[in-house]
Amino acid sequence: MASPFPERGLPRLRQIWRQPFALAVMGIALCGCSFDLGSLLPEKDKPQEAPKTAAPTESAVSAGNIAEAQAHTAKAQSLAKSGETAAALDEFNRAVGLDPYNAQALYGRALIYQGKNQHDFAIADFSAASGLNPQKAEPLLGRANSYLALGKNKEAAADLDEASEADPHNAQVWTTRGQAYERLGDRAKAAASYTKAVALRPRDDAARSGLARVGG
Repeated sequence: MASPFPERGLPRLRQIWRQPFALAVMGIALCGCSFDLGSLLPEKDKPQEAPKTAAPTESAVSAGNIAEAQAHTAKAQSLAKSGETAAALDEFNRAVGLDPYNAQALYGRALIYQGKNQHDFAIADFSAASGLNPQKAEPLLGRANSYLALGKNKEAAADLDEASEADPHNAQVWTTRGQAYERLGDRAKAAASYTKAVALRPRDDAARSGLARVGG
C-alpha cells in the first residue's frame, strides 16, 4: 500500500516547507505500512501533555536531525503496528522534536492520540500534516473522524468535501462523508456519498446501511 506521504530525499529536504503550514499540526499508510484505526483502542493512561508543535527556523533543522527523525518515525510505525502505542508515541514525539516538518510522524502521532480519544491533540497533528501535504486525503479524513467524535459535524463535512476532491476513489472518505451529512440532516448529500462508497466498495456494510437509512 502506497504511503500517504512521499519520501523526501536529502537533496529536497526542505522543499516541502514552502507549502502552507496549517495549525499546530491513518487503515493508514506510512512508509508502506498500514495502521488500523480500530486497533488503536483508548488506553487508561494518565493524560498526555499537549504535543509540542512550535516550529524552529528552517536553519535549525539540520540534515542530521531530519535523518534521525526519519529513523524514529520508522521505529514508531513498527511499534504502533505491534500495538505498543505508548512506546510508539514516545518515538513519534522524538521525531517531531527533531523535525517539526515530518508529516509522517505528525500523522502517525495523530492516529495514536485519536485512538486514545485525545481528539484535540489529534486534530492539531492532522492539521499540520494536512498543511504539509494539502493534496493528501488521509490527514483530512483523520481530522474529520476526530471532529465527528467531538460532534463537530460541519467541520467534518468540510474536511470530507475536500478529501473527496483530493481522492475521489477513496471509499472510506465517501462513507464517512455520508455519515457527516446524515448527522447534519442533509439526506441528499448523505445518499449521494453512500452511493459513491457502495459503487467503489460494494461490500461496505456501513455505506449500505447508511444508504438504506437515508432512502437512497
